[in-house]
Amino acid sequence: MSKLFPKRFALLKAYIGLFLILSFIVRLSFLIWNFSEVDKNLFTLGNTFVIGFLFDVATISFFAIPYIICLLLFPKRFYGSVVDKVITYFGFSLGVLIVFFSFFGEFTFWDEFQRRYNFIAVDYLIYTYEVVKNINESYPLPILISTMLALVFASIFIVYKLGYFSKAFKSETPFKPKLIASMPWFLIVAICIFFVTNKQADFSENRYNNELAKSGIYSFFAAFRNNELPYNEFYKTIPKEQAFQTVKSSFSDSRNTFINPNVNAIYRSIVNSDSISRPSKPNVIFICIESLSGSFLKTFGGKSNITPILDSLANKSLFFENLYATGTRTVRGMEAITLSIPPTPGRSIVKRKNNQGLFTIGEVFKKQGYERNFFYGGDGYFDNMNTYFGGNGFNIVDRGRGFLLDKSITTTRTNIEDDEVTFENAWGVCDMDIYNKVLKEADKAHKTGTPFFDFVMTTSNHKPYTYPEGKIDIPSGAGRHGAVKYTDYAIGEFIKKAKQKPWYDNTVFVIMSDHCASSAGRWELDVKNYHIPALIFNLPNQQPEKVNKLASQIDVFPTLFSVLNWDYESNLFGKDILSMQPKDERAFIGNYRKLGYLKDDKILILDEQANANFYSWNPSDNSLNTIPSEEKFQNKSISFYQVADDLYRNEGLKIKSE
Repeated sequence: MSKLFPKRFALLKAYIGLFLILSFIVRLSFLIWNFSEVDKNLFTLGNTFVIGFLFDVATISFFAIPYIICLLLFPKRFYGSVVDKVITYFGFSLGVLIVFFSFFGEFTFWDEFQRRYNFIAVDYLIYTYEVVKNINESYPLPILISTMLALVFASIFIVYKLGYFSKAFKSETPFKPKLIASMPWFLIVAICIFFVTNKQADFSENRYNNELAKSGIYSFFAAFRNNELPYNEFYKTIPKEQAFQTVKSSFSDSRNTFINPNVNAIYRSIVNSDSISRPSKPNVIFICIESLSGSFLKTFGGKSNITPILDSLANKSLFFENLYATGTRTVRGMEAITLSIPPTPGRSIVKRKNNQGLFTIGEVFKKQGYERNFFYGGDGYFDNMNTYFGGNGFNIVDRGRGFLLDKSITTTRTNIEDDEVTFENAWGVCDMDIYNKVLKEADKAHKTGTPFFDFVMTTSNHKPYTYPEGKIDIPSGAGRHGAVKYTDYAIGEFIKKAKQKPWYDNTVFVIMSDHCASSAGRWELDVKNYHIPALIFNLPNQQPEKVNKLASQIDVFPTLFSVLNWDYESNLFGKDILSMQPKDERAFIGNYRKLGYLKDDKILILDEQANANFYSWNPSDNSLNTIPSEEKFQNKSISFYQVADDLYRNEGLKIKSE
């Protein structure tokens, strides 16, 4: 031990010890927090902590290197000098502060996502205004900061009292012993860079054990490095021609005609009208509800009766009972809805470069003569929403806080003014305020005689779960159930007000969640946590119907286009749910690394290690059980994801030139 930590390295020894102790406390805390969910087999628990310890050592090695380099290069004759003390005290204090800040942040992140830092945490670094304000509104920040600083000072004081600073300053350690002591740490870092991946912590079938085995900081930087994952480089593939042929064959029916049948593309002409079924062009208002799980609705067995409006609408609408979100984030839902595409690995296309001029559902509305508008109660700069929607032909209506649109984007931007706001939190104005703005803009559009398509993104069902007091019987900020109930209440008030408008009878309302409230679960992909409500209300000449066909978020708007009897050119993967045969039913679910193809209570999950894991899914207890692979099922699953990624990377999602 003396060779690994000579006296000059005393503070390094103290810092590493502090880090490992805190890491153990965090891991143990998370284990206790989710004890009912983890695999409690002693061998598995042992592996969880052993693997966790190894990742912790890897993490602290990276932190140690800058200080080790300083120790190596600092001349022996200056040991204990003022310069040495200033550098040492400052560096050690900063390092301890970073460690405590990271660990405190992990608790808030785990509270929200039940995961170690991941790609979401990387994204949150970019949008500090919303994130910091949300943390301030959700947690007692002064208490947390005071506690953290107190722990930092206490740690420094203890290390001082134990004599570690004195040992470092009074050391006579020459260069050679310092070099010998440094080599293991450089070796560990080199091994981690070239041979260790965060995926190697996924040793168990239980997702919680895998997350516990990881180190939060290591996971953060792993996610930072892997923000895009080209499908062909990381995932299991089949020959490109075969993949395209498989996808194109899924659209082989009398209503679809490929424009260039011999090209690797899915551009096609869709015919929905005939001499009896004539096209209709009502206004369309789409409400994308933040984090609304299907389990909240009484219709789906919810016990809390917090969605009376949506439960009522379920009986008056075209209501989809067996529909699944493609992902776990708002931008992934937006991608699925607007592009009608299976999820691609890495970050959502909404967040990527080269995401303008794409063939979205907005293009279909444009060809039908519609004005297209995107409404958001915060600043649409967040998550790149304004660039994405503005760059794909939508006008923007948001709570602009000073972030300007890219100069290359030509669109109209309308601000939600201060006098139009009754309540606002970190994420934006309350749902009723955004709906009031939608009503006001709809009145203006109605006077022009031009049909409109409004994409409305809500925010109230999001931590800190605050909303105007006195609207529902649950106090603001009391938790998720209150936010859901207020969200439901606001929809009811919106429809009540809309019914008084001259444009109401000629307006269709589409309501769907962007994703579920939680994606956490024991399994690779927790299937039940992708089940979302979706409905189409006030359709002309359409009787209420509950549709139980297995379908995806990407299918809702193609279904609407079919019900409205539109003929249009399409580059969308989605299909008309109502005309689906059993062979057509399927759902696409995923996160930024794993891609799932769900069909007939079976699911194939692809990951970036080129694995294809095949399971049977038991809906009653949500369990996944490994079953032998089926080549046909596997190839079809791969085809959709491979083709979707190929089209994005080779500009196959762009609007077709005339």
